[in-house]
Amino acid sequence: MLITAISVILWVVNCFVTIYLWMIMIRCLLTWFPVNWDNPILYALRSATDIYLDLFRKFIPPVGGFLDISPIIAVFVLVFIAHGVNILAGVIVRGLGVVS
Repeated sequence: MLITAISVILWVVNCFVTIYLWMIMIRCLLTWFPVNWDNPILYALRSATDIYLDLFRKFIPPVGGFLDISPIIAVFVLVFIAHGVNILAGVIVRGLGVVS
């Protein structure tokens, strides 16, 4: 029962991370094209991703004044945290003696 609950939680976290990574990628690709960010779907995408990306934009200035590399760092951090959650769950499961 415990392994099932942990598996479901990990699946949800991994799905969230995957969807959010795709959202960041789409957001970055759309900046290359002249799009109307007032479109409700694009506005929602920008709002959802900029909350996270702005954390990195505060500390990482654009390279050469125009190239924003903060999404690259943000993706690395998000993937690192997701892998950390998976590893921590494995340690907890083994620590409880549920699996060897």
